[in-house]
Amino acid sequence: MLTKVFAAALQGIDATLITIEVNSLKGCGFSLVGLPDSAVRESQQRVFAAFHVLGLNFPNADILVNMAPADIRKEGSAYDLPLSMGILTSVEVLPPQLLDEYLMMGELGLDGRLLPIRGALPIAIMARELGFKGIILPHQNAREAAVVNNLIVLGAENLSQVVDFFKGNEKSIVPTVMNTREEFYHHQQEFDTDFTDVKGQENVKRAMEIAAAGSHNLLLVGSPGSGKSMLAKRLPTILPPLSLAESLETTKIHSVAGKLNKEGGLIYHRPFRNPHHTISTVAMTGGGSYPLPGEISLAHNGILFLDELPEFRRDVLEVLRQPLEDRHISISRVRNQVDYPASFMFVAAMNPCPCGYYNHPTHPCVCSPGQVLKYMSRISGPLMDRIDLQIEVTPVPFEELSSQRVGEPSCVIRERVIKARKIQEERYKGIPHVHCNAQMTPKLLQLYALPDANGLMLLRTAMQRLNLSARAYDRILKVARTIADLAGCEQVQSQHLAEAIGYRNLDREDWSDRG
Repeated sequence: MLTKVFAAALQGIDATLITIEVNSLKGCGFSLVGLPDSAVRESQQRVFAAFHVLGLNFPNADILVNMAPADIRKEGSAYDLPLSMGILTSVEVLPPQLLDEYLMMGELGLDGRLLPIRGALPIAIMARELGFKGIILPHQNAREAAVVNNLIVLGAENLSQVVDFFKGNEKSIVPTVMNTREEFYHHQQEFDTDFTDVKGQENVKRAMEIAAAGSHNLLLVGSPGSGKSMLAKRLPTILPPLSLAESLETTKIHSVAGKLNKEGGLIYHRPFRNPHHTISTVAMTGGGSYPLPGEISLAHNGILFLDELPEFRRDVLEVLRQPLEDRHISISRVRNQVDYPASFMFVAAMNPCPCGYYNHPTHPCVCSPGQVLKYMSRISGPLMDRIDLQIEVTPVPFEELSSQRVGEPSCVIRERVIKARKIQEERYKGIPHVHCNAQMTPKLLQLYALPDANGLMLLRTAMQRLNLSARAYDRILKVARTIADLAGCEQVQSQHLAEAIGYRNLDREDWSDRG
């Protein structure tokens, strides 16, 4: 008997429908075709063991399985469940009536338990778009898939529950229901850190507010213990909250990568990725034999924070240059090509020299000028040009450190950031792929960030003295536009440009003379 069961394959952060055709003929054998990888081919052994534990006899027949379309490679062990249902239906152990209404995915343990899979959310989205009544998958993935409305999500603990369900006992699996919007807005305001913990550093906090308001890239340069990492880890608390669409897109990426927590459900906060400096190029950009999202895609709609920036391998830093401009990355392999979104804020921290005390107000630096220059040159000019704000972080004096005065809370700063972002959203309404000042094109810069005559004269002087590139010119205008938005000004003025130029600290000609 020929039977069709429906499953899915992941391609990038989206899913593609896979039709599994199972035909049982006279004989004794098992054949699997349709470009399966070794994990899919091994499914026969897992299915055989699960059938034995549950008291189901593996059919004494010649089983032929075709996974269509045959030009898409099927990877992983998540096809165990649909294969099992297809085999049992083809030998008429199960009735075929409900198979067309449900899409199934799940890995089988040898005892018949269903083990979690990757990509449950994009698979559920595809199932709803194609008009399936519901989806059956391991119970660990049920909350993740239940984010999708107008779709029945059945989370099963073992194979016997699914068998009972298709035999007509619909109560064997309880549907998982989640109020997506209620849970999303309930969890959005929860943070473990706050800017009230920060003593002093008013100039740095101002720069971080500007970076958050325009989604600008930021570099913090300072001696050990000056608070660079602590400040960076509090930056998510002043970013605008994720919209529901952004949350769904971010959750899809983490779902495909298998990075969602055990509770499943949506990601409520903007991601903050902090990889170690020993990370490889593939782990940063994504890829592998079977491509998965890398750190730059896991940071999509959030922050990628690189601490001790010069300690990262040169090739790892250089691969960031194109995603920082294009805000997506294409990974080409012999077998396939996938695209991953990579729109993130790039935040980095570094010491000014190998010993860490160059330009320190009290601690002497023991590095020679050549060592300082060599250390700073680990960051290439093109990458440095893509960083909008370069800030020196100085140690906090004892008087401020011991002060009982509480700093401005994150919620107050966040309100100003949200107000500036709303101005930008209104300004760029209807312009594709542009939502904030950091994403402005040269044409938009001419329309919205062109300064007055005094501002142009100031900018010309800065360009000549600092020997800035054309890209740095654009960055200064974008930051000045954000400063004007925070001040509620329609026109970029001289004071806005002056402050933006002041955030190009490493471009100043006296940087290397102040040790």
